[in-house]
Amino acid sequence: MSSSNTRIRLIAIAVGALLSCPAAYAQQQQQQNIPGHPRVNEVDHRLANQEKRIDQGVADGRISGKQAARDLRQDDNIAQREARDEAEHHGHLTKREDRNLNKSLNHDSRRIRRQRHK
Repeated sequence: MSSSNTRIRLIAIAVGALLSCPAAYAQQQQQQNIPGHPRVNEVDHRLANQEKRIDQGVADGRISGKQAARDLRQDDNIAQREARDEAEHHGHLTKREDRNLNKSLNHDSRRIRRQRHK
């Protein structure tokens, strides 16, 4: 087998692995601005907004790196739950899943606000 065939296979495996990752799929969908289900769009928008708020808090010195890492880890967890729920329902979220994700996002949002407005 030639080295170019090996490279092509390795690239194909890497692309397949990235596309199979739920968080990567959600980010890819968001970056391409593919219209999704309204509940999915709402959760994606809130996650992006919270990430921006965390970055602003770090930039102005109100949120430490450790706090930002924890908040981003929580947001990643929510994004993974969203992707898993979407995969189960062909790109949609049920009302219960949306409610649970929004509850987690609300909790996260309050924590970010408390950190930024001490």
